[in-house]
Amino acid sequence: MPTRKKHAKQARKAPRKSKEAKSKQLTPGQWFEKLVAVQARLRAPNGCPWDREQTHLSLRTYLIEEAYEVVEALDGGNDAKFAEEMGDLLLQIVFHSQIAREEGRFTVAEVIREIHDKMIRRHPHVFGETHAKDSAEVLRNWEQIKAEERRGSGSKGGAKPSDGLPKEASLLDGVSRALPATLEGFQLTRKASRIGFDWENTGGVFEKMREETEELKKALEEADHLKTEEELGDLLFAAVNLSRFLKVDPEIALKKANAKFTRRFRAMERLARESGREFTDLPREEMETFWDAAKKSEANTRLPQMIGAQRKG
Repeated sequence: MPTRKKHAKQARKAPRKSKEAKSKQLTPGQWFEKLVAVQARLRAPNGCPWDREQTHLSLRTYLIEEAYEVVEALDGGNDAKFAEEMGDLLLQIVFHSQIAREEGRFTVAEVIREIHDKMIRRHPHVFGETHAKDSAEVLRNWEQIKAEERRGSGSKGGAKPSDGLPKEASLLDGVSRALPATLEGFQLTRKASRIGFDWENTGGVFEKMREETEELKKALEEADHLKTEEELGDLLFAAVNLSRFLKVDPEIALKKANAKFTRRFRAMERLARESGREFTDLPREEMETFWDAAKKSEANTRLPQMIGAQRKG
């Protein structure tokens, strides 16, 4: 039988448990309101000095970094880390919205309303009377609706390029120039493909890459640096177009290639140290030998992992 002291102690704990349980039962909207309130508090006169100093421009780097960290967490397969990084990215949206509210430009409610209304408009096959037989038709409708919105708004479609002259609306409008070049090229070719301006198969893309490779070689033979730069750009653009045709994100593919090179290079350095050699002193031929050894070691490590994954499946 519990003593009075123990009973009183349990009674004092009860409200805390109830409060914690209630906190965990908050809706996504309620949690979002709490996050918005936290950021407003940090920006208040008696808030955090660092948060108060930030501007849209100073936060640009963080916005990009957080987006890449979300992708990295996604690839890592850790759900807790993935959720954490998505929260960090969400904070950037709230942060920018808070600054905009203070400047009298817009609020986070307007941000949410805009994307809510856009999703309704862009999915008439779900929320309206339009029918779409497949995803390709959905994407074509999306681009058409987007073009109509630009024509209707006027301000977006009538933007001016860097030379200050007005430009006509284009199906390519909306692709951000701030994107990494690979993603910009990916989106440009994707938009063009949605209205039928595309290769029929990969053979045409590979032929284009061979053509661009030959033109690059010719520019090198002529020792024309500007032409070489142009032709190399054309070759890279063709490679990006191929990645889009294969439904492979070029930025992610290149990131993985960078990571693979880093792993193998570090393995080369380790193998050199284990052999009692200084890697920087090795002749090119021995470096190649260590590189091949690193590739072989990586392949031998990956094979059991692949077999294990197949057995689990």
